[in-house]
Amino acid sequence: MGCSSGGCSTGGCSTGGCNKKNVFDWFSNIQYASGIDEYNIVEVSFKGGSRKDYYINDRRIDLVKGDYICVEGSGGYDIGQVSLKGELVKLQLKKNKIDTTKEPLLKILRKANEKELATMEIFRNKEMEAMIKARLIARQLNLEMKISEVEYQADGKKAIFYFIADERVDFRELIKRYVSEYKIKIELKHIGARQEASRIGGMGSCGRELCCSTWLNEFPSVTTGAARYQNISINIEKLSGQCGRLKCCLNYELAQYVEATKEFPSNIHEIQTEEGVAVIRKTEILKRQVIFTYKNDPASDYYKLSLNDVKLIVEMNKKGEKPKSLSTMAIKEKEDEKVKKDEDLVGQIQLKTLEKKKPNQRNNNNNNSNNNRNKNANRPIAQKNQEQNPQNSQTPPPALHNAGDPQQPNQPKPKKKKPFRKPPPKS
Repeated sequence: MGCSSGGCSTGGCSTGGCNKKNVFDWFSNIQYASGIDEYNIVEVSFKGGSRKDYYINDRRIDLVKGDYICVEGSGGYDIGQVSLKGELVKLQLKKNKIDTTKEPLLKILRKANEKELATMEIFRNKEMEAMIKARLIARQLNLEMKISEVEYQADGKKAIFYFIADERVDFRELIKRYVSEYKIKIELKHIGARQEASRIGGMGSCGRELCCSTWLNEFPSVTTGAARYQNISINIEKLSGQCGRLKCCLNYELAQYVEATKEFPSNIHEIQTEEGVAVIRKTEILKRQVIFTYKNDPASDYYKLSLNDVKLIVEMNKKGEKPKSLSTMAIKEKEDEKVKKDEDLVGQIQLKTLEKKKPNQRNNNNNNSNNNRNKNANRPIAQKNQEQNPQNSQTPPPALHNAGDPQQPNQPKPKKKKPFRKPPPKS
């Protein structure tokens, strides 16, 4: 959701659509009643929204969404950005199952100044080099793990190493090597492939930014059963996302498909008609339609039936009755719908453009043009003058005739063809 308030440059965006995984604040423009203070817990995002946490604003610092603030860290301070404040933070705490009475939250210290922001930028630039070194050390120790990302604390006193591993890893020796190499406090966090994709980001096959890196906070398990319910062919290459796992969007419409499949009877694989046995070929679940073909006829047409008609045929078969044919009950598409489908196709080529021209067509055109030239050349001079000067058409000049044949007009003599002679034999 884009920014509509125009306050991004000042750090006061009220829509919550400028950062990843932000929540739309519906109460941002609502004033509190007299005597009621604003909720003092603030949601803070770190490193572009890849990690979020909640802090207490016990000093009642005047904060605006987008402000950079200093919060308590491990042995120092860390710098984050205000992503949500107000009453909606209560709902976020309830959603994430965070009990502030049992888990005391850290405090907000102050707003970050320019010097602290410059220090944070210096350590941000060191993260790529630190990740490469960490991967080399893990490879030297022959550990089956992958260092995905390194995140420094804003003051540089702590670093979080995010890693991926399929099996359990003993990284006690690894931590010792990291402490001796970086001389700071080290924390290792195990994440999955989906969490790694959400932190890195990217573009999906749909052409849009990944859901996990923009708005999706939870990653439920996705199985191939979700594809089967939606009649999607099991092609792992097409169904896998950037993380190498099945795409999360397979679960978006799964509940609707599961509910729609309950309406379909289980015994519709074969139906009896007077013309023969018809078998099911395809089921269009959301349209409530089923496509049948005749079993013993390999050249049989496809008959699309509505779900109500299919249920009616099943009830007839149970009573020992059979419909005459599927063609009388099949759904026929209108001509307007067919034209719309053809218009929706991108880059469609008509068959007429692919047809080859007849080989004699060009020769016939040339012959017609030559005949027209000969006709123009053979026309009498008087007729040509009459067409050029229509005013003088009343007194036509005397016609010219050949001396030999007074009945025929003047025509060019045809050329005599030379007799064909064989070439002399070569010596």
